[in-house]
Amino acid sequence: MRVVDSRATGMGLGYAVLAAADAADAGADGAAVEAAAADVADRCRVFFSVDTLDRLRRGGRIGAAAALVGTALAVKPLLHVVDGRIVPLEKVRTTARATQRLVDLAVEAAAAGPADLAVHHLSAPDRAQDVAARLRERLPQVCRLMVSEVGAVIGAHVGPGLLSVVVVPRR
Repeated sequence: MRVVDSRATGMGLGYAVLAAADAADAGADGAAVEAAAADVADRCRVFFSVDTLDRLRRGGRIGAAAALVGTALAVKPLLHVVDGRIVPLEKVRTTARATQRLVDLAVEAAAAGPADLAVHHLSAPDRAQDVAARLRERLPQVCRLMVSEVGAVIGAHVGPGLLSVVVVPRR
């Protein structure tokens, strides 16, 4: 048995699992299956925004003062996952700007080449479908694009309004 830490959730993990399954189906040995999953995990980028800073404050991701100021200023933090950790990326002032910036970041991460993508959301299906449509328009070489709602465990940490984009550029 081999364990590969994708350092991501949702389809950040899912695409690594699919790569491992494809390698196994093709007859690869354990080391090659592990390498396939690790390769996808290394190429994976996860970007996300949240509607409110309250859940991040409650979970200890940001301080109470930052949450109060952010809420008063209608700040929408953009975050990303780096080595399995949630790291602030930038701040924008509106939901519309956050959504557009997520699309821009995904396009940059795909580097105009073929890529597998996923859009995750919590209680924001229309926004998620909008992001998926924008990605299809701007990235003509989308290989796979999945849209799904996150589960309760992730939802408890980020709250309703989460919007996330997972990008795995193909080799």
